[in-house]
Amino acid sequence: MLEHFTNCPFCNADISVLIDPSVPQQNYIEDCEVCCRPLEINLTIENGELMSFDIQALEQ
Repeated sequence: MLEHFTNCPFCNADISVLIDPSVPQQNYIEDCEVCCRPLEINLTIENGELMSFDIQALEQ
């Protein structure tokens, strides 16, 4: 697993996201570990390295 640090777009808290490097294209929803609001995460892995990472706040 890879650990990526980013900021929550809702509460701006520093959060960590665990990434499985064996899946090249990922799109999933995960709750912020601080404010518990839903976040959409999109990322790309190439050769075991994180190439792109995008996190968006999901409107409820």
